[in-house]
Amino acid sequence: MKQQIIVSGIGGQGVLFLTRVIAQVAVNRNIPVLTSETHGMAQRGGTVLSTIKIGDFASPLICSGQADLGLLLWEANLPVHQSLLQEKGVWIINSSNNSDHISINAAKIARDLGNAVLLNLVLLGAAIKDEALCFTVDECETAIKQLAPKKFVEQNLAAFHKGLSC
Repeated sequence: MKQQIIVSGIGGQGVLFLTRVIAQVAVNRNIPVLTSETHGMAQRGGTVLSTIKIGDFASPLICSGQADLGLLLWEANLPVHQSLLQEKGVWIINSSNNSDHISINAAKIARDLGNAVLLNLVLLGAAIKDEALCFTVDECETAIKQLAPKKFVEQNLAAFHKGLSC
């Protein structure tokens, strides 16, 4: 199994937590995983980009045209990172607009759940539902339970399940 994934958003949206959840699932399956993140100006609303390589890779960086999946928590980052996705790749985008990509208004769903940061796990659920990510529901639930602070586990799982049902 090999998969190259980018996760993009802005500071405070949960890009790094989503990256950790995906990586944890791979670790739990004993699959090699490499991650890299860029978040220099994230505290000031700047772009955060994580790359995840699942499988036997030598470097965590993803070259242009190589990503299988892009999870965009911030739609405005699409023009910046579009070149990373391969021609057959899939974008799952937090957006209220219909587009050529899989669009889900994850921000609204997260706000309705009472916490805007949960949009990251809504997108994860959508990726699992659409079989764009190479993991199962149970594997993702286990990783969320392992990584989320105990007081947030239930709302994290609720957001994930909302993404599964969209």
